[in-house]
Amino acid sequence: IRVWDAERAPVALVIMSVNSLSSASAYMDLVARKVVVFDGATGTWLQEQDLTEDDYGGAEFDGCTDILVDTRPDLIAQMHSEYFEAGADVVETDSFGAFAVPLGEYGIAERARELSRKAAEVARRVADEYSTPERPRFVAGSMGPGTKCASLGQIRFEELRDMYAEQARGLLEGGVDLFIIETQFDLLGLKAAMGGCRIAMSEQGREVPIQAQVTIELTGQMLPGTEIGAALVALDALGPDVIGINCATGPGEMSEHLRHLSAHSRVPISCLPNAGLPSVVDGKMHYDLSAEDFVAHQTRFVEDYGVGIVGGCCGTTPEYIRQLAEAVGEREPSTREPDFEHGATSIYSPVTFPTAGAEGAATELLIIGERTNTNGSKAFREAMIEGDWDTCVQMARDQVREGAHILDVCVDYVGRDGTIDMDEIASRFATQSTVPLVLDSTEPEVMEAGLRWLGGRAILNSANLEDGEEEGSRLDRVFRLAKTYGAAVICLLIDEKGQARTLDWKLEIAHRIHDLAVNRYGLESADLIFDPLTFPLSTGDDDLRGDAIATIELS
Repeated sequence: IRVWDAERAPVALVIMSVNSLSSASAYMDLVARKVVVFDGATGTWLQEQDLTEDDYGGAEFDGCTDILVDTRPDLIAQMHSEYFEAGADVVETDSFGAFAVPLGEYGIAERARELSRKAAEVARRVADEYSTPERPRFVAGSMGPGTKCASLGQIRFEELRDMYAEQARGLLEGGVDLFIIETQFDLLGLKAAMGGCRIAMSEQGREVPIQAQVTIELTGQMLPGTEIGAALVALDALGPDVIGINCATGPGEMSEHLRHLSAHSRVPISCLPNAGLPSVVDGKMHYDLSAEDFVAHQTRFVEDYGVGIVGGCCGTTPEYIRQLAEAVGEREPSTREPDFEHGATSIYSPVTFPTAGAEGAATELLIIGERTNTNGSKAFREAMIEGDWDTCVQMARDQVREGAHILDVCVDYVGRDGTIDMDEIASRFATQSTVPLVLDSTEPEVMEAGLRWLGGRAILNSANLEDGEEEGSRLDRVFRLAKTYGAAVICLLIDEKGQARTLDWKLEIAHRIHDLAVNRYGLESADLIFDPLTFPLSTGDDDLRGDAIATIELS
């Protein structure tokens, strides 16, 4: 907290910051102590109020529920009150679509920050009225997916991220205790939202938890075809405080996805389903689960899967939440012993990194295809130079068909702008390659151009200590990218003196890089893949003749 003298900053402003910080940590403390109950559906509640055009402020805004925090704040406050009365610990702000993409459809994109702030302020006032020292109540800043899919190129990652940052600024100013990034059908969009939240939190000097929730369709996958395992690997690397599922289906269809999260997620799990599957009855939306049936499913998730955060999405009303709170609201979270599987992932499915067996040797073989590399494939290089993107994609597919688990993508070529070429290649490989990618370049900005297209988890090749470890060095820039985008990193055993040749030298560099990655940049040991840089005898260089022996000794 930045503290100025009394003439320049009111004391109340400082107190507000302190309270906000403490309430943010209090939310995660609550998650650790009891099953946390969220509210139910905003849309369903509002549909029951028979709103008119006047409620929305005119015909041009009819249906824009986010504007109601300005035109009918009393109504939104009543909704929050009813959910708190029902027993909810947390209410979500009426800001699901309060960012530039959805608001732009009504011609009010510039009001994103204002409406988000007002949504948070309304919820904050009501939460404070219901809070007691024994029973605090919390406000979650709701951030929905919008209507454009970043993975399909309908909007650029950086544009979407900046839109979410503007919404997050307003939510923070209004006093939210956490962000809930929900109903996300595209991992790249969810990454953009998390990035936007972190930009806003950094600017305001205030950290709140992030609850990241995907939506799984009846197909058993997210809209682009993403499995829950891929979502978990990609999101875990970004460090959310909670991972969960909401919307799209009822609780019954979520069971197997929650089972996977229960077995593998290292952070608490949330589940906010619809009140069953939707249908239209007599011209109105109908959901097929009663409150009793809905609660029975959620109770099983709490007991069997250790789900610690529950609530409702479409079709759930205060009555659903009342019964849910009565059933599980005072329970302690069930104990889980998750076994997280480190790896990389495409937008579709994950690839687990090999693990060390009892003797220290890898128990699996990980094959990285190298033909989509301008330095290793003349055919790929020529296709890229000619702009023959279909051939580039086909070469990627051929390698996968032949058994590659991961593809190395390098576009570096003298005289060309690698960021442009990587943008073209990654935009296609992101959805047309079924396996994860290694982004391979001597220039970090080229790797970042690829990262902005990948909803999954990539690997960066590479980091080393050739120009040291100071700010702006290659190692610094690559590790910062890895932390920001949730990537793993290939680390080369090179330091300021050159490429390591002896066993001791290799180990010295490996330990140095590892310690920097973990202690300075917040990466994990499992995020690092070390390349000992062994050259074959066929190079004819006498200085390299002992490399293979040193590498064998290293392993």
